[in-house]
Amino acid sequence: MPLKRIVIGAHAQFEMRRRGIGRSEVIATVRNPDQVLPSVKGRQIYQCKLAPARRMLLRVIVKEVSRAYHVITAYKTSKIAKYWRSP
Repeated sequence: MPLKRIVIGAHAQFEMRRRGIGRSEVIATVRNPDQVLPSVKGRQIYQCKLAPARRMLLRVIVKEVSRAYHVITAYKTSKIAKYWRSP
């Protein structure tokens, strides 16, 4: 089965530029997340702990449809304990 496309909307592109988040970081997080959490409006939050020392968390808000992942927004935070869910 082929990989779904990743579509990064205009709002997400604007916020990524403003927040200094690279397209490659977002794509890597969507393709290989450390954790996926449910969100509102049928969205999901894909998150990865970032190097060095994994002290930052990249959170990517995604709406998944049949043929693509639509990135709504992305942001980094140091508040890992607030957002990380232990199994």
